[in-house]
Amino acid sequence: MAKTIREINEKIKHGKAVVVDAEEVIEMVRQKGIKQAATEVDVVTTGTFAPMCSSGAYFNTGHSRPRIKLGGGRVTLNDVPAYTGFAAVDLFLGSTALPEDDPRNRIYPGKFAYGGAHVIEDLVAGKDVRLVAQAYGTDCYPRRGLDSWIRLEDMNEAVLFNMRNAYQNYNVAVNLSDRVIHTYMGLLQPGMRNATYCSAGQLSPLMNDPYYRTIGMGTAIFLGGGVGYIVGSGTQHNPTVPRGENGVPRMGAGTLCVMGNLKQMSSRWLRGASFTGYGTTLAVGIGVPIPILDEEVLRFASVQDADIFAQVVDYSEAYPNCNPISLGEVSYAQLKSGSISVRGKKVKTAGLSSYARAKEIATILREWILNGRFFLTESSVSLPSVDSGIQFRPLTERPVQNRATPMGLQRLGVDSSI
Repeated sequence: MAKTIREINEKIKHGKAVVVDAEEVIEMVRQKGIKQAATEVDVVTTGTFAPMCSSGAYFNTGHSRPRIKLGGGRVTLNDVPAYTGFAAVDLFLGSTALPEDDPRNRIYPGKFAYGGAHVIEDLVAGKDVRLVAQAYGTDCYPRRGLDSWIRLEDMNEAVLFNMRNAYQNYNVAVNLSDRVIHTYMGLLQPGMRNATYCSAGQLSPLMNDPYYRTIGMGTAIFLGGGVGYIVGSGTQHNPTVPRGENGVPRMGAGTLCVMGNLKQMSSRWLRGASFTGYGTTLAVGIGVPIPILDEEVLRFASVQDADIFAQVVDYSEAYPNCNPISLGEVSYAQLKSGSISVRGKKVKTAGLSSYARAKEIATILREWILNGRFFLTESSVSLPSVDSGIQFRPLTERPVQNRATPMGLQRLGVDSSI
């Protein structure tokens, strides 16, 4: 029998909702079948905790006395540059932003010990962060410099705004070259001596709603330890890739753009991470509830690792040259076993996504719902799906014939011919 989100919320309100996580529902469906389980279960909770580079936060610091125009000036937070191309005291800090001259990077070259993601973690943890600003001064904003400690609770607004999170499936990375390479998929040993992957598999949100029937703009979610919302599809959202009979993409597909109040979040679920030889990133905790509206929704939400497949891609040559030819296809059950077979070779595997943390997020979200602290929301706009006609495009390069330096770069003394 079909249900509505309103009906499910009424059950939550009166403490009668049946909520299980995406791991638990697999066994329930195995024992009771789809039809009976769909009648009993109201919500399936999902979770993921993994590095998500396209993350950041925007802040309104409040006005100093006298006022200063940070917009258009230069601002650093713990020496990490923030983007100031907004109004007077609005800033945006990206997770991959790096200090221009961090002494820690001089001591440990390529370690990228501290970046924007770590500043976000420090702020959420309640620590003081040093704000240094240089401005050009105006009649209404006369101050030209500022050096002050600031903390999250002092700010007017602090919003986590992530342009691309919770990838729906992803590559398995290997290295066919004869040297160690450093990537956003971690350190890859030469001769395909290891393989890395980054997904919670059967617990991952978009794996459990592959056609985005219940997930869309306005969906309330667990984000960074607080309540956040899906803003829409994330950048590089690519729903038209090949899929299995269960609807699950066999390669990277959908993505989410999410936002939430940073002041409500926890540093346990927002962690700065450093990738040697690559840069910094933010590990983000996300949990999405799947309302079981009918049997089809439950069938998708009971997907298991053995039925989710990813492509093995060489990151030494093929990926850098935008030619990610698959070396083979493996299931997440195989990946989580500790090794896979690629071209007849046994390769050790390691996950960059924490399944244990994903399970914890799904459990926390389940408890929130059961305790009446979290209610489901109707999405106002669906995410683009397989019939959207979306095609993921590479950059179309158009060589510049006239190599004269643009005026904006001339003012900065930059020679564009280099």
